Amino acid sequence: MELQDVVQRRIDELVETELGMQVAAYRHGRLVVDAVAGDGVTPGSLYYAASTGKGASATVANVLVDRGVLDYDRPIVDVWPEFGAHGKDKATLRHVLTHTVGLPALPPDTTRETLAGKADWFAAAKPWWEPGTKMTYHAETFGLLVGEIVRRATGRTISDVLREVTTPLGIQDDVFFALPADQRHRLVPLVEPADAEETFTTLAGMFAKVMPPAMQPRAAVLNQPEQLAVEDPSSGILNAHGIAKLYAGLIGEVDGVRLLRPESVPSVTRPALTAQDELLGNPATLAMGYAIGRLGSSAEESPASFGWPGMGGSVAWADTRAGVTFALTRALFDPTGSGSAVEIGNLVAKTLC
Repeated sequence: MELQDVVQRRIDELVETELGMQVAAYRHGRLVVDAVAGDGVTPGSLYYAASTGKGASATVANVLVDRGVLDYDRPIVDVWPEFGAHGKDKATLRHVLTHTVGLPALPPDTTRETLAGKADWFAAAKPWWEPGTKMTYHAETFGLLVGEIVRRATGRTISDVLREVTTPLGIQDDVFFALPADQRHRLVPLVEPADAEETFTTLAGMFAKVMPPAMQPRAAVLNQPEQLAVEDPSSGILNAHGIAKLYAGLIGEVDGVRLLRPESVPSVTRPALTAQDELLGNPATLAMGYAIGRLGSSAEESPASFGWPGMGGSVAWADTRAGVTFALTRALFDPTGSGSAVEIGNLVAKTLC
């Protein structure tokens, strides 16, 4: 049985509890899985996919490095002079992409509406540590910092640069950091599990040091298109096909398009840092803006894989050794519910990797 049919059959079985899903996979630049399940869900439907969108913001940064617009080890102050306060004058894009820059916390009064106005606050902020010496997951600040560096270097928003990067691949309307008004009709509403309140409360406590209450991701807020209209490069509004194709263009050629020169791919996708997360306590192995290892397996078990999962159960990853990329999006916004993404991802990896 073809992999497309195997995946389609499985998500048809899952859809009663998952409510709506998309799965896409590429191998050597060719779409080999494009499956959807759920009422009204099409390959073009859009989902709020949380941190799965970090893969897109990292890709924008890496493409700009490959083009010579940015440099991993050039001080950020060269393009953003105000950023040098409190010993951050030696901080680099490498530190931001590896979550070692030491600015994991949003200002306590941050709301989605005020995200875009926080650059001056970050420039003046004192880092938690000397940049590059420790690591913790910069859940909401990662994209804001990458976005401001991109804006300072190019004079354009990261959303504008993302569109430039994705247009040659034909996915310019499939991966967003801010949902355009004319695309709102494509958004699939998120649904929280009935028994998830305790989990959300626990997560809010875990991230209380870095994320104010107004920024805690909840379906009731994220189902409001005007909330998603605010540019947030730490998250993504996307579909599985779009983000899978973006990764495919990152590691190889798709429809005659490469996002990086072939010789640049290893330096972007291989491990750049292995460290203990200071806040969450877990060991982490990172490439340049991506986590090493597939969701559900460690960096040691799948060292050629890299990508990023999103809170709620979405994921996207690529495997450079096999030339495979994979993405899954879903309507059930369950912060502990990555089981489907692991199961379907492992099914694809077992067949293609």
